[in-house]
Amino acid sequence: MLEKMKVLSFCHVLQGPACTQYLADLGADVIKVEPIEGERARRWPGPHIGGVSGLYLCAFRNKKTFAVNLKSPEGLAIIKEMVATSDVVVENYRSGVMDRLGLGYEALKKVKPDLIYASGTGWGSKGPMISKASQDIIVQARTGLMAATGNDEPRAVGSAVIDQHGGAVLAMGIIAAFVKKLTTGKGTKVESSLYTAGLDLQTEPLTVYLSTRPDRKILKRDPHLATWYHQAPYGQFKLADAEIAMSVNDPMKVADALGSDELRAIAHIDRFKERDRYAQVFAKVVATKTFAEVSKAFDDAGLWYSKIYDFDDVADDPQAKAVDAFTEIDIRGAKAVLVNHPVKYDDETLPLRIRAYGIGENTREALAELGYSKEKIDDLIKRGVVGDGTKPAA
Repeated sequence: MLEKMKVLSFCHVLQGPACTQYLADLGADVIKVEPIEGERARRWPGPHIGGVSGLYLCAFRNKKTFAVNLKSPEGLAIIKEMVATSDVVVENYRSGVMDRLGLGYEALKKVKPDLIYASGTGWGSKGPMISKASQDIIVQARTGLMAATGNDEPRAVGSAVIDQHGGAVLAMGIIAAFVKKLTTGKGTKVESSLYTAGLDLQTEPLTVYLSTRPDRKILKRDPHLATWYHQAPYGQFKLADAEIAMSVNDPMKVADALGSDELRAIAHIDRFKERDRYAQVFAKVVATKTFAEVSKAFDDAGLWYSKIYDFDDVADDPQAKAVDAFTEIDIRGAKAVLVNHPVKYDDETLPLRIRAYGIGENTREALAELGYSKEKIDDLIKRGVVGDGTKPAA
């Protein structure tokens, strides 16, 4: 679908790589530019699969890799040649880094006047935080997400949700700018940040809170409840043999499904103002029941609920198989399981087209497309201007 889009990616860790993976999945020709020794996400601490970090594998697919020494004048000149034949440049360095490299928006706009230049920053391009380091958990803290997810004590969300959402938002902006370019011939400077992505994830609670400015005590709630802005029993509850998540449901239907006079007696109360009371009674009622009992009763009543799954359960979930959620590939003899692109098109899951996980696997190909001879490419690799993964960086 995006086969006519050519993207040069100066992205690392997750926000930028997630963005360019969405574009690559959709068919864009994405070239990942990285140092000759490889970007740091390849060496990220934690589990590695086939010698490659899990962080790198989660956002590497369908991209070509190009390794270059950007501190080399020759390397920088090659990159500018590549910019001249690209539609989009994407970067997620700290503010000012690309300018210092000579690859900022103003510099590259001179090379390619209709360029789409997309930046995924931590904090935006202005304000008191732009010189500060940013990472998912840091932004979770700054945007109020940890405070809202916790209760009496802040608690981080269990995955890098802001990084991933930030990548998706930036990809959306790039696609919008590409449509503009196709219709007007004009480029666009696109910017999103982890900070604004973190706020965007909380549109509902922020809108409610900032519009009504309730007493801060409203943020505190019974431990069973997942949020402060939903009616009970919106949260998680222990059964005799499992745990379930329960959404907002008709209180009388809930009481009848469970055959509970205690719940019938409080079905009339305001389940927002008295959400703690309702949650505590609900927790008491379901604590002695098995999942088999409540699931049949809830299904028969058409209630919204789910058993709480761990990752092993997710791996074996027939729903995951039905929607083709995962792809298993081989990485240097090791099995890697990738999460597929989340959207289907004409009932089809987008395929894995490129599996370039090595450093600089496509360096020679990219230079040949620019008209470089084999002898010239060999010389550039020998001198450490570019890399193809065969020669360690000096």
